[in-house]
Amino acid sequence: MKLFKPFSLGNLTLKNKIVMAPMTRSRAYNNVPTDEMATYYEQRAGAGLIITEGTSPSPNGLGYPRIPGAFSKSQIVGWKKIAKKVHDKDGLIFVQLMHCGRVSHKENLPVNEQTIAPSQVQLEGEIYTDTKGLQSFDIPKEMTLQDIRETQNAYVNSANLLVNNANIDGVELHGANGYLINQFLNPISNLRNDIYGGNYKNRARFLLETTMKTVEKIGENRVGVRLSPYTVSNGMLGQHDEVIEMYQYLAQELTKLKIAYIHIADHSVLNNAPKFATDISKTIKENFKGVVIVGGDVDTAKKGETLLDKGYDLVYIGRPFISNPTLVKKLESGIALTTPDYEKFYTPTMEGYIDYK
Repeated sequence: MKLFKPFSLGNLTLKNKIVMAPMTRSRAYNNVPTDEMATYYEQRAGAGLIITEGTSPSPNGLGYPRIPGAFSKSQIVGWKKIAKKVHDKDGLIFVQLMHCGRVSHKENLPVNEQTIAPSQVQLEGEIYTDTKGLQSFDIPKEMTLQDIRETQNAYVNSANLLVNNANIDGVELHGANGYLINQFLNPISNLRNDIYGGNYKNRARFLLETTMKTVEKIGENRVGVRLSPYTVSNGMLGQHDEVIEMYQYLAQELTKLKIAYIHIADHSVLNNAPKFATDISKTIKENFKGVVIVGGDVDTAKKGETLLDKGYDLVYIGRPFISNPTLVKKLESGIALTTPDYEKFYTPTMEGYIDYK
């Protein structure tokens, strides 16, 4: 099957076409990658490429409890240990850079840090904090132009530290699922009237500038971008007039930057969200002259092969990797998969984390 054949991603050779999707696991105590995290990723190094859990490029991007960062010395030391563990198993690993933006509460941020977003639009609902339990999402501060520059520089700085100090193979800029970059893209959370708001080209500016600056710093082969058209995650507006045009435009502009890949997130099955209203993955593939990663509800080799047969390049798999560290071998051999314990996805203990076989 093509799914288990090697694949060239820029100057990297993936041992198969299976990508471990980024999944928040909340085991980074004090936001520092731990030895247990190194074991977790080492166990799953059979994937052609691991994309890590969302990792904040700055203190004010740490929206959830116990998610890792990539901006301090201790964090980079932790990521270096993880990279070595994965590389020793002949694996490859990209760190997903995720600034949570308005998906945050001050109890999850360091002292004196403030929740920021493109506009002062509060997300409805509640977020868990270790200190006070469930709390309403913060009312974010609208980012100034200086905030925008500083945040873009934070992404670039983290990418540089990860690649050049921690030996991570590359980074993925998380432009999906309602986090900061997606908040700029979406008209429900971006009400700005400057060059970063209004029409879809202005709303895309933050992502494209950040991608360009990151590419300039670490090279195009080391940068991927994740997108989630039609998503309603974290309060996003799934349907709006410019969806198709915007994602065509993004695909064309990201082609010019020659990035390693575009990763299209489709979590409609998991989140009970609407299905893609159009074949937007095909639209992006037709407009992006590079590698496209797709997936969603893939739990058999046959499902993965079907996506490759449609012309996509790589297949991401998410939750099955949580409870099946040797997922690739199981898929190749047709071995039944272990069901994950959903109640332990985000708990601070090692149960339901590194104890699966």
